[in-house]
Amino acid sequence: MESTSSLENDLAPFLAEYPEIEVLEAFIVDVNGVTRGKWIPHDRADEILTKGLALPRSVLALDIWGRDVEEAGLAEGTGDPDGICMPVPGTLAPVPWLERPTAQVMLTMMETPDKPFFADPRSMLAGVLGRFAESGLTPVVAAELEFYLIDPHRSATDPVRPPNSRSGRWQGWQTQVLSIAELHEFENLLSDISRTCKVQGIPADAVLRENGPGQYEINLKHVSDAMKAADHAVMLKRVVKGVAHRHGLDATFMAKPYGDRAGSGMHVHFSLLDHRGHNVFSSDDGRGSDVMRYAVGGLVSTMGEGMAIFAPHANSYRRLTHSEHAPLYASWGYDNRNAAVRLITASEHATRIEHRVSGADANPYLAIATMLAGAHYGIANQLEPGSQMIADDDEEFERLSVNWDDGIELFSQSKFIADYLGTAYQKLYAACKSQELSEFRLRVTDVEYDAYLRNV
Repeated sequence: MESTSSLENDLAPFLAEYPEIEVLEAFIVDVNGVTRGKWIPHDRADEILTKGLALPRSVLALDIWGRDVEEAGLAEGTGDPDGICMPVPGTLAPVPWLERPTAQVMLTMMETPDKPFFADPRSMLAGVLGRFAESGLTPVVAAELEFYLIDPHRSATDPVRPPNSRSGRWQGWQTQVLSIAELHEFENLLSDISRTCKVQGIPADAVLRENGPGQYEINLKHVSDAMKAADHAVMLKRVVKGVAHRHGLDATFMAKPYGDRAGSGMHVHFSLLDHRGHNVFSSDDGRGSDVMRYAVGGLVSTMGEGMAIFAPHANSYRRLTHSEHAPLYASWGYDNRNAAVRLITASEHATRIEHRVSGADANPYLAIATMLAGAHYGIANQLEPGSQMIADDDEEFERLSVNWDDGIELFSQSKFIADYLGTAYQKLYAACKSQELSEFRLRVTDVEYDAYLRNV
């Protein structure tokens, strides 16, 4: 971690560049990827950057509604103690979408000055990266995030709909994949997102119109620090939501906001560099190295056990159906967007794996950690991936979980998860997801009333 004095020294030049800043928004990221923290007055900013911020440990293990999870073991019966959260270097930046002049800093909770608190999702990724470091390998990672722009005006009978056109004459229900005209339609909003990413140091790359009505994708550039790649994904989601709100719209990273339209994924690309900076996935024949093949073998063999991470919510499983390239099987293939693991071997430098399983609703730290853990497991055990997928309904491969409770059960019983994420976090995560599942079982949906109330 960057030294305290260095972080303190960052503040003076930052405030000189942005003298109007009145408040510091300091936050950590919980089990669901939700940011939680405090607004700190400008005159206490140096204190936060040097000494950290005390937050309840239990805030890392809340359910999606923000409620304590008793079975997670961080709140009930513990006295709910605080943990000290230290700033993440490189995350001090302005928050341009807020009316009040505000800066932000991301935090990470620590057990000791040198040891992350186990319940912080960043610590899960740090642990997996430590194993790669022991092997002399460095993951190079980038995420692609899909999202929907939606009309902020909605009701119980009309909960989600695309925004009006710029002229306000029609609602954008059309599927206009890769449409340049659709980029023009929201030029101001998308340009503001790009400018804000630049101000916050988020390496945003391509922007494109996706398959769904009002659906877009933003690609992030590859970085040789997987933790920063996850930081970038979290901060990009904040930017998209904040800037959309500033423009009078909402944005959602919900995996499947429309039942009959495309879902939103978080596709993660990665390669591995050795100590010389050589891409160990590349090969002379253009088909990928043995290391790449073993990594794929690990990804495929552990995918079912990681589904509770890759598809963390009830809605996540609506995306994993026959639709626009959403994966159905624990499968792989060369340049095959129907496979869960896509191998891209167009050039030596760009040879990489695209992991296509995670929804946009996944926690980036946990999703990247679990993905990389699978690859490491495959390499360490020299696992062969089997035959590649040709047809998109190839039943030779394991069918991915189609419901939430199966995913949670596989996760909670997995020796692989226990090894790479630790039994303590395995128990905590399963407890949070089980509490959410229990809540959903208590809710009767409108379609059930429509189908059964009078007819059975």
